Amino acid sequence: MAKVVLFQPRSERNAEQNVSAFIALCRNELTIFGAELAFDEMAWEIADSVRIKAKRGAFRAIFSSWESVNERVPRPMPEPFGSFAKSYLRYQHGMRPTKCIGFRLASLRALAAVLEDQGACNVASVTAATFNRAALLIRAKFSPSAGYRVGSQLEMLASFIDDNRLAAVPLRWSNSIPRPTDANGRVGEEFEAARQAKLPSPRSLECLALAFRAASEPADLFVTSAAGIMCSAPDRVNEVLLPRAEPEVTTARPDASPAYGLRFWPSKGADPMVKWVVPSMSSVVREAVRRLNELSAEARRVARWYERNPKSMFLPSHLEHLRGGDLSIAELGEVLFAESASPASTRAWCLGNGVPLEKRRGRTVIKFSDVEASVISFLPRGFPWLDVDSDLRYSEALCVVRRNELHRTRRTFRCVIEAPDQDFISTGLGGRTEHGVKSVFDHLGYFDLDGSPIVIRTHQFRHYLNTLAQAGGMSELDIAKWSGRNDVRQNDSYNHVSDRDVQARLVGLRQERQRESVTELAVEPLPQVRVSLIPREKFAEMGIQAAHTTDFGFCVHDFVMSPCSLHRDCANCNEQVCIKGDEVGEANARSKLAETAALLGEAEVAEAGGTYGASRWVEHQRLTHSRLLELIKILDDPAVARGALIRLNHVRPASRLQQAKEARRSLTHRDEGSVLMEWKVEVEGSAS
Repeated sequence: MAKVVLFQPRSERNAEQNVSAFIALCRNELTIFGAELAFDEMAWEIADSVRIKAKRGAFRAIFSSWESVNERVPRPMPEPFGSFAKSYLRYQHGMRPTKCIGFRLASLRALAAVLEDQGACNVASVTAATFNRAALLIRAKFSPSAGYRVGSQLEMLASFIDDNRLAAVPLRWSNSIPRPTDANGRVGEEFEAARQAKLPSPRSLECLALAFRAASEPADLFVTSAAGIMCSAPDRVNEVLLPRAEPEVTTARPDASPAYGLRFWPSKGADPMVKWVVPSMSSVVREAVRRLNELSAEARRVARWYERNPKSMFLPSHLEHLRGGDLSIAELGEVLFAESASPASTRAWCLGNGVPLEKRRGRTVIKFSDVEASVISFLPRGFPWLDVDSDLRYSEALCVVRRNELHRTRRTFRCVIEAPDQDFISTGLGGRTEHGVKSVFDHLGYFDLDGSPIVIRTHQFRHYLNTLAQAGGMSELDIAKWSGRNDVRQNDSYNHVSDRDVQARLVGLRQERQRESVTELAVEPLPQVRVSLIPREKFAEMGIQAAHTTDFGFCVHDFVMSPCSLHRDCANCNEQVCIKGDEVGEANARSKLAETAALLGEAEVAEAGGTYGASRWVEHQRLTHSRLLELIKILDDPAVARGALIRLNHVRPASRLQQAKEARRSLTHRDEGSVLMEWKVEVEGSAS
């Protein structure tokens, strides 16, 4: 366990002295990232301390300068700020650990760039202006979302410097990079741009289907199979890479039809679950799982062997006779590689991995023990566990291969295994085409209609399926469960349903209701009601500042100004607007009338029995019943044109306090007649 030591600044020291003391503490006393950490190196290997799902192998923190971060050989941060940056990262990971090491490093790089430009690379010289300039660098380089997160780390850094008296002047700085907000509307150019960025294009999905069918090489088979699974359920890419070798579940639906799904272990805290696959995609997913099982079968066999023999190198049965002796170059090539290897490549492997070559009687030999020690060191970090959180071993994993088995040019190692990570999938789907790395689509000859390369981001599948679910009417709870979320509120970030999608859904529902309503006695077709979504400014032109859908029509209450004070008691609200001809709204109004009549009867029975408070409930239900009766009367009135807007213009205010006052007055003056029962109906579009 890492040793955590608190830094205590001293008032008798100046800022530079406190900085020096802080660096000395972090360099010499802390054990975060390991007691043997090479503190003065520019790159730290921290994979043992920072585990990121679906990230295999090395994971490094690189203390490079702002300008050279993407260069092949980056420049280190200028000193003495570089030593402070290393100390800060080490100290903060003990106090406030994060998996987003990159954002924390980016904030340090930005601050170092500004200090270097000012000619003073000591953190003691920072001011609020220094942080303002660093924030400008961050905003210019990163997207709004990433920029905000880097800015939050910059704010944390400023607070740390100030709290520990590491700056010569008092420092109070807050993140000036605004948090991005999603567009609330479903119309307009801004929404369409965001929608297109989050969803895969129709052409890319078409080419993915073609690539799935045409794939024959291991790399193409692996990437298209993983993508096929992500097209069937809203999975995160790391979840697709962590199922067991037999993830399939088949059961029967209530109607006796088969249901097919895959077992998943969600990566963000949700419980293990089965994600059911829509019937139209079940054949694709079955084929994808079959391909992945075939690709990983030999690697799982090798992994099982190493579990039983952790200190010995795997050899196939026909090569067991070579164990323990001296190997020739040809024999070593056969031991190491699944494909034939040239003597030159075998020699190169020995030289590159420190395996000595010996000359004996004119021939080159290699000790088996030297080869064995080198090969065993290549076993994956944490072997035999691929994922500790889900108790998944390499020998049980669906997505595990022999080293280089998915590489297009390198030879496959017979005795070494690895698990492809999310970067491999991302690259295969075009994530690095701009850097000259070919994708599956490039390899198979599929391009966009304008000739540009096809790029699909792995998270676009998740956005796409969530949007389809929203457009199809799936409940928010089911969408969250299907997506492996703990918080239903996160659904909104994945909802990219446009006004056209909503309109199509409403038209489909209306047509379905019409089909259900048609009987042998029906002679005339049911009238059509046009429903569409319009931008907010159009509502303003109509004199409506706000509107949202209700059970009976729409409400014009502006929730920006105040919440609903009636708690959805729409039948008694003067901000409720009904539409003559709205079949759904009319049906709900009639259903509400029947429900209210039943509740009124129960309340009257309770009142007759002397139940305390029943009289108030009787009065409320009578009022609601009378208003619904009058509304139904207007809706059935042939003199009122279809499409007319009906607003209940009664004197009952949309305030519970005012309602209570008037209810008390009505009880006191029953004989005078209650004005609460007298209300008018305002009809737009016809005279009534």
